[in-house]
Amino acid sequence: MKKILTALAIATGLLLTGCSNVDSALSFGETEITTADLQAKVDTLLAERAKVDVSQMQLESGEDLLRNQLQFQLLIQGFAVLGEELKIELTNSEIATRRALIVEQVGGEEQIPSALVSAAVTPEDFEPYLRGILISEKIVQALIQQGVAEEEVQARVQALFVAKLNSLKITVNPRYGTWDAETGQIVASVVAGDAVTPSAE
Repeated sequence: MKKILTALAIATGLLLTGCSNVDSALSFGETEITTADLQAKVDTLLAERAKVDVSQMQLESGEDLLRNQLQFQLLIQGFAVLGEELKIELTNSEIATRRALIVEQVGGEEQIPSALVSAAVTPEDFEPYLRGILISEKIVQALIQQGVAEEEVQARVQALFVAKLNSLKITVNPRYGTWDAETGQIVASVVAGDAVTPSAE
């Protein structure tokens, strides 16, 4: 399951700056993830963990879990926005086919809850997650058809994704971290109280 997540990880080059609304965890354009939304996702993940055997899993907790779940939400919602912008359409058949493939890869339907827990994906995010994968793959296919070399495709997808989000004035609440352009992660940061940094122009 974690290998499948790399299909989304190609688009992590985002400029994340401070968020002026302390109730907002992250926002861009008309999309906003509130602190309550983020906490609800984490609470759901923790509840799902209680339903499966996690003894052999390496699971995140605390601030790491919050920060990485925020980045995951940014990816799936960001790809949804980009897919709409590029007029990428997905059929129910495509989504069902990809879901069936994942079910087969993890060893059957009964293994899905455990696989989702391991990948830190809530049940309600499973379909948006699949949509994000399919949208990213369609962008890759379109670029290859345009003549972009395969070794350059991931960088091109990332650049397209970053440009779109930056044009929508993306901001992140500093309590969840800051963007590290070198590592491609939202990393922990130490801030004074609720101090924020204005969005870069």
